[in-house]
Amino acid sequence: MRKIVNTPNAPAAIGPYSQGIEMHGFIFTSGQLPIDTKTGVIPEDIAAQTETSLKNVSAILEASGTSLEKAVKMTVFVRDMNDFGKINAVYESFFKGDAPARSLVQVARLPKDAGIEIECIAALE
Repeated sequence: MRKIVNTPNAPAAIGPYSQGIEMHGFIFTSGQLPIDTKTGVIPEDIAAQTETSLKNVSAILEASGTSLEKAVKMTVFVRDMNDFGKINAVYESFFKGDAPARSLVQVARLPKDAGIEIECIAALE
């Protein structure tokens, strides 16, 4: 059975999609932009954007009763591959022990001209 996941602790969808979907023991998050939920602002710095996007992903996972510790696959979309090192420095601080599988892809443009967008698949149990 498919269950829609929404939380006020992550940015509201800016299009016709859900923040997350639970199905078959997993949660699949939509890509999370680095929008600060309190201010609605995207930070300028890519390190701060990475942190904000990961916090938004984490909020959706927590709304489903899971966490980044149960993430099995992350996909990271970036505007500039030259930011790879800065992104990795922040990214690794969010994971204790073994990190999940990950893809990092440079794209031409992201919504709201963000520098990063992150999506996740995590186990619910």
